[in-house]
Amino acid sequence: MAESLQFRNCMCLLAFYLFSLITVQRVEGLEAKNHFLEWEVKHAYKSPDCFKKLAITINGKSPGPTIYAQQGDTVVVNLTNSLPTENVALHWHGIRQIGTPWSDGTEGVTQCPIMPGDNFTYTFVVDRAGTYLYHAHYGLQISAGLYGFIIVSVPDRVREPFVYQQDESIILKDWYHNSTYEQATGLSSIPFSWVEEPQSLLINGRGRFNCSLLNESPTSDSNICNERNPECYDRYSLNVHYGEAFRLRIGSLTSLSALSFEIEGHNMTVVEADGNYVEPFETKNLYINSGETYSVLVKADQDSSRNYWITTNVVSREPSTPTGLAIFNYYPNPPDKDPPTVPTTGPLWNDTASQLAQSRAIKAHHDFVHKPPLISDRVIVLLSTQNLIDGYYRWSLNNRSLVLPHTPYLIALKENFTDAFDQNPPPDSYDIHNYDIFSAPGPDNVNATSSNAIYRISFNTTVDIILQNANTMTPNHSETHPWHMHGHDFWVLGYGMNKFDKEKDPATYNLKDPIMKNTVPLYPYGWTALRFQADNPGVWIFHCHIEPHLFMGMGIVFEAGVEMVGTLPTSIMGCGETKRLIRP
Repeated sequence: MAESLQFRNCMCLLAFYLFSLITVQRVEGLEAKNHFLEWEVKHAYKSPDCFKKLAITINGKSPGPTIYAQQGDTVVVNLTNSLPTENVALHWHGIRQIGTPWSDGTEGVTQCPIMPGDNFTYTFVVDRAGTYLYHAHYGLQISAGLYGFIIVSVPDRVREPFVYQQDESIILKDWYHNSTYEQATGLSSIPFSWVEEPQSLLINGRGRFNCSLLNESPTSDSNICNERNPECYDRYSLNVHYGEAFRLRIGSLTSLSALSFEIEGHNMTVVEADGNYVEPFETKNLYINSGETYSVLVKADQDSSRNYWITTNVVSREPSTPTGLAIFNYYPNPPDKDPPTVPTTGPLWNDTASQLAQSRAIKAHHDFVHKPPLISDRVIVLLSTQNLIDGYYRWSLNNRSLVLPHTPYLIALKENFTDAFDQNPPPDSYDIHNYDIFSAPGPDNVNATSSNAIYRISFNTTVDIILQNANTMTPNHSETHPWHMHGHDFWVLGYGMNKFDKEKDPATYNLKDPIMKNTVPLYPYGWTALRFQADNPGVWIFHCHIEPHLFMGMGIVFEAGVEMVGTLPTSIMGCGETKRLIRP
C-alpha cells in the first residue's frame, strides 16, 4: 500500500511538472506579456459616501487600480507599504498561484506580512480568463478600502460562448464610518462589541450617506460629512448605447453584507461565475456574496429617453443600511441625472429560498463541463458554530477556532519547523448523531479551543468538504457564510437544509454538470457540499469571507504536496522562526 501511494505521488509530481511545461509552451505561443505595476499602500482621507474617513489606498485610490491582463500573462506587483504603523499582505483572489504559492498573499499562511516602510514583489501568472479580485489579507483592512478588480481576457482568436459589444465592471462594497482599529478592538475585547451593520453601500467606490443623520456638536468639523463633496456627489453612471448588448462583470468585496443587485427594467443573463462559464440563465435580481464574481449580459433595449436605477441591497441580515444607488444611463442623456422613478428595494432580506434557488441554478456551461471524480478519497465535515473561549467570542469549526502562528505555515513546513504550530491533526468531523444544530451552544463548552493545527492532505487526492451550518450563540439565529478557498477551484455538488445525512444526501449530488467556483454560500441551518482535487502543491487557507468572522477564527488551513514546492524566496520571511533563515 505504501509503495502504491509513493508511486502515485511520483506520477502526480511528474504530471504536475509536465503540466507546467505545457503551460509555458502555451503561454509562449500566445506571446504572453509581463505587466509591471508599482503600488504604494498608504493612508488617505476619503469620502466615498460623503463621510470623511481615513482609508487605506493604493496609489491614493480606493478601490485600487483594476489589473487588466490576458490569459497566460505574468503580473508583477512591487508593493511598498507606506502605512506608518500597520503591516500589509495582499491576496489575489481566484488566482490559483500554480507554482508560486508564496505569492498568494496570506499573512501567517504563505508569507510574513510586509512591514511599514518595506516593499514586496508579488509575481504570478494569470493562467485562466475570467473575473477576479484582490484585497487585503491582514486584519480588517478590506473594511478600510484595500481592494480591487483583476480582469483577465481570453487569448487572441479565442471566442467566448457569448457575444457582447461592451465590457463593463462594477465592484460592490459595504462601508463603515468607524475605523478598523475600533472594529478590531470590539471583536477582541471583553465585553464583546460587534461591528454592527454598515452605514453605506458603495458601487464602484461611490455612495451617498444622509449627513443630516449625524448628531454633530458645535465643535465638530463641518466637513466631516458633506453631500456636495465631488467624491460622492456624482453617482457612478454606467453609460450604454441603445440596442447594444454588454457584458457587466460584478464583484463583491463586502466586509459583512450579502447583497442583491438589480438594473431597473432590465433582465440579466448570468454567463460566468468566479471565472467559470455558466449555462446561461436569466434573472431580474442577482444575489452576490462577498468574494463572488459574476458576469451578466444585459441588452440595452428599454426606453432610451430616460435613465434607470442600478440598486444593491443587503440580504441575509435584517438591513439598516440604505440602498446603494448608481445610474444606468442611455446616451445622450446626462449621466448625472437621477431617474424619474423610486429606486427598487430588492427582494425580501430573509428570502433564503430564493437565494438557494439561484445557487442551485448555477451549472457549468454545456461546452465547458469538467466533471468531478465520481468518488472522493476523504470527507471532511465542518460544523460552523460560535463559542466562548477564555471569555472571548470566537467562530469555530468542529470546536476549533483558527489562530495563525507567528511563523507562516508554508515556511515552517518547508524548513521543518515542527514547533511552529500544533502538529496534531484537527478533527475531520463532529458528533453528528448527537449535536443539535438548532440549539445555541452554551458558554461552557469544554471542547471549544483555539488552534493552529492544519489538515494534511495527500497530494492529488479528491476531497469532499461538507459545510454544516448551525445556531449561533444567539437563540434561533443562524447566518449565511460565503466560503472561499485559496489555490483551487472546487465543484459545488449540492446544497441542503437541516443536518447533512451522510447516507442519503450524497445521492442528490450533481455529478453531471456542477459549476466550479472558488467562493460558495452556506445558508442558515443548511449544508453545502463541495469537492476538490488537492493538485496544487502548497499551503492554502479555506475560510469564511466575512471579514470579522475570519478575524474571529472562522477558517481552516490545509497542506498538500508541500515537498514539491520550489525554493522559497527570502522576501516572504522575517517573522517568527524565519528570522534565522535570513542571512545578514
